Amino acid sequence: MSQIIDALSEISDRYDAMFVDLWGCVHNGMTAYPEAVEALRAYRKRGGIVVLVTNSPRPRVEVMKQLEQFDVPQDCWDNIATSGDSARSAMFCGAVGSKIWFIGTEIDLPFFEPLKLIETPVPITRVPLEDAEGIVCTGPYDSRQAPTVLRPQLLYAKQKGLKLLCANPDVIVDRGEVREWCAGAVADLYSEMGGESLYFGKPFPPIYDLARRRLAEIAPEISDSGILAIGDGVKTDILGAQGEELDSLFISGGIAAEETGTDRQPDPVKLDAYLATHSVNPAYSIGFLR
Repeated sequence: MSQIIDALSEISDRYDAMFVDLWGCVHNGMTAYPEAVEALRAYRKRGGIVVLVTNSPRPRVEVMKQLEQFDVPQDCWDNIATSGDSARSAMFCGAVGSKIWFIGTEIDLPFFEPLKLIETPVPITRVPLEDAEGIVCTGPYDSRQAPTVLRPQLLYAKQKGLKLLCANPDVIVDRGEVREWCAGAVADLYSEMGGESLYFGKPFPPIYDLARRRLAEIAPEISDSGILAIGDGVKTDILGAQGEELDSLFISGGIAAEETGTDRQPDPVKLDAYLATHSVNPAYSIGFLR
């Protein structure tokens, strides 16, 4: 059973570092959550290290720009690991070939900018689907439209045997009060159709390897037992932490607010039922990060 806490400060002294999700925890896709910012700021003042671990398909630099736009101050975090950087590394290593059919929007085009970490990168060219060797998906063309509109193109891609690199395993997010589809929904649809999807964000190991490297840049001596993972997605943040044997704090007021009966705090009975349904057991739960 997950322990419901009232504030991060109740448990923060037990951990040297935190892997903190962004969307639904620190901001809502439009603006920062003030209580979350203050909680992380207080944790850092006590000596804790905050690595933001996000399934954003964007490079770290682009996420930093977005945080500034959302009024998330730099004094509440230390480093950033993005699904986008993890996936870019795989792409430039040739995971899906060199001729790429891109599913996404112009805002995510920095995904294709050169990555200095790869010494001899595979040259990447964006091409029409009929000429492609593989697919990169950072998100649907229209995030408010169900991914099923892509079924004809995905069927053709499957018949060609193309692999799909998913730069963001999230299925949905809430931008303010509006629910939007993410790249994970496209990748899941492709897999259901018999295609092969490659995932690089939470809950899959590559992004945790990157997060540990980001943490080691600051404090290489911290072990997994000293890390707390925080997030609002049971299928991404909590399942990923569970797979990495990290303690986790579930934010029930994010995408699962309705299912967990969360107002300021989750309904204990609904919370237990929801977690049991998804076969996860976070060490702690709280309505909102504060």
